[in-house]
Amino acid sequence: MTLLDLPVLLLSAARALVDGIDAGVRTRGFTDLRPAHGFAFARLSGTGATVVQLAEHLDVTKQAASQMVEELAKKGYVERRPHPTDARARLIVLTEKGRACTRAADEAAEEVLRPWAKELGPERLMALRQDLSKLATPGRLRPTW
Repeated sequence: MTLLDLPVLLLSAARALVDGIDAGVRTRGFTDLRPAHGFAFARLSGTGATVVQLAEHLDVTKQAASQMVEELAKKGYVERRPHPTDARARLIVLTEKGRACTRAADEAAEEVLRPWAKELGPERLMALRQDLSKLATPGRLRPTW
């Protein structure tokens, strides 16, 4: 047995998850987004973020994050608000449409994971989750452009 195929297997599983969530989000009517937007929504879904924080989360330039925010604002998924503690900064938060899309993505993720649980069994899937949580670096997510 060799572990040399482990990176390919992990990346393939991640791709299947992203593709499945994307398809599920589109099926639910959010057809004007791409997977990279979902990575941004993951950071904005709590209390929001500044463009700088979003850029750090996505591991992109501030300019790229600003362009994404502009695109999402035009589509009605995010809005800019005054920052509660920094008068120079703007806080980017999800609108109701953005929160609805996030709920759709959560539902789609559950759908994608159901066959995984069936194949592996719920206990092994939970063990996989626990093992990956030990290895994964929390925080930044590099989107698939």
